Amino acid sequence: MFRFVKAALNVSAGQGARQVRLSSTHSPEFHAKYGTGLMFGGFAFCVAVWGYVLTQTGITWNLSPVGKVQPKPWREVEE
Repeated sequence: MFRFVKAALNVSAGQGARQVRLSSTHSPEFHAKYGTGLMFGGFAFCVAVWGYVLTQTGITWNLSPVGKVQPKPWREVEE
């Protein structure tokens, strides 16, 4: 992290950022190797969490007021 901050503060920031990028620790094949699995894992995690929230927490969502909201009867003005 220190190397990145040092490169960011460098006057020639473009060259400093390239130096940090070239010394990166992960291989360039990381996304090709693990990207699909991570995407499916993240998707499954999100579906599981939302499935739990929607079915087990007891939250009343009240998605649409159509048919539930009724107007009050009109009151005539009494003199």
